[in-house]
Amino acid sequence: MNPLLTKLQPYPFEKLRQLFAGVSPNAAYAPISLGIGEPKHPTPEFIKQVLTDNLGGLASYPSTAGSEALRASIAGWLERRYGLSKIDPATQVLPVNGSREALFALAQTVIDPTRDALVMCPNPFYQIYEGAAYLAGATPYFVNSDPARNFAPDYKSVPADVWPRVQLLYLCSPGNPTGAVLTLEDWKELFELSDRYGFIIAADECYSEIYFKQEAPLGGLEAAHKLGRTGYPRLIAFSSLSKRSNVPGMRSGFVAGDAEVLKNFLLYRTYHGSAMSPAIQSASVAAWNDEMHVEENRAKYVAKFNRVTPMLEEVLDVALPDAGFYLWAKVPGMSDTEYARRLYAEYNVTVLPGSYLAREAHGINPGQGRIRMALVAEVEECLEAAQRIVEFTKKLS
Repeated sequence: MNPLLTKLQPYPFEKLRQLFAGVSPNAAYAPISLGIGEPKHPTPEFIKQVLTDNLGGLASYPSTAGSEALRASIAGWLERRYGLSKIDPATQVLPVNGSREALFALAQTVIDPTRDALVMCPNPFYQIYEGAAYLAGATPYFVNSDPARNFAPDYKSVPADVWPRVQLLYLCSPGNPTGAVLTLEDWKELFELSDRYGFIIAADECYSEIYFKQEAPLGGLEAAHKLGRTGYPRLIAFSSLSKRSNVPGMRSGFVAGDAEVLKNFLLYRTYHGSAMSPAIQSASVAAWNDEMHVEENRAKYVAKFNRVTPMLEEVLDVALPDAGFYLWAKVPGMSDTEYARRLYAEYNVTVLPGSYLAREAHGINPGQGRIRMALVAEVEECLEAAQRIVEFTKKLS
C-alpha cells in the first residue's frame, strides 16, 4: 500500500460520528443537521430538463477537455462575472468533475516531491488540501486565520525561510468555514510572493455566488486582471455549480487561468480518466448561461441569514460573514466538541466543532472553541435550529 496514506487524518464527519457514538439525542425534537455543507435548496427545473434531454450523449465517450460549447459558456461567465477582457476557452478553461477532485489532482500535477516541497494551506481549511499535499509527496504548511482580519490567513506571519520551499498555495475565498474574502491588497501581496518564489496559487472560489453585500466578492482572476497580470501567471481558479446552482450531485465545475499550467493539468487528467459526462456538460452549459436562478438562490440565503444571525448573536459570538453559507461562532464556557455533543444530545441539532476543521499549528488550533453551522436547509428548518441553539446556550449560562 502507498505509505503516504498513513498520513491522512479522519475526515471531520468521521470525527463527528465518533464524538456522537453512544449518544441518544432527545427524541422530543426532530433531527436538524447544520453539520454538512451540502446545498438543500431545490435544483432548478430547467437544469434537470436539459440533463434529461441530453441523455443520448451517454452513448459516446466524452473528451477530457470538454466540449467547445461548455468551455465557451464558462469563459463567457468568467468575463461577465469578473469583468475580464478575454478568457481563451481553448487554453485557459478546463471543465472538471466538481472542484473537489480538481483541487486534489492539481497537486499531483504540479508538485515536485524531490525538492522538499511545501503546500501552503489556510487554517482552518478544507481537508482536501492537506490530503492532496501528502499524497503528492509534499508537506502541508498551515497559515492560521486572524480574527483581527475577519479570519483571513495571516501570510505576514510566515517566516522568510519557509517561502522558498512552497510549490503550491491553496486559498479559499470566500473562505470555508469563516466566510472571509481576500482584498485586492491581499492578492497583490500573494502575487508578489508567487513571482519571487515561483509557487502556483490554487484559488478555491466555490462559494463566490453566495454573498450578503451589494458588491460581489473579488475573485483571483479578477484581482490579477485589475493588477495588470496578463495571462494569469501561476494562478488557477476553481469554481463549481454545486453551491451556485444547487446541483452538488452533478459534480460539475471548472478550472481557469494560466494556460501553461492547464496544459499540463489536461495531460494529467487525460491519464487519470476525468472526463465529464456529455449529458452533464449540456446541463452545465445551461446553468453557466443563466443568472436568474443564481440571483433567486442568493436572495434565499440573504433572507435566511438576515433572520438567523440576529437570533444567534444574542447568545454566541457570531456575525454575518462576507460570503458563503456558514456561520463561524465562538461558543461560551466549554470546548467546541463538548458544546456540539451536548447540543446534539439535548436538542438533536448537529453542528461541526471548529477544531475538526483546523490543525494545531504555531502553538494553537485556530478552530478550537468555535463551531461551524451550515445554513443550507430551507429557512423554517434553520430558524427552528437557531431557536434550539439559543435555548440550549441560555441554559448553559
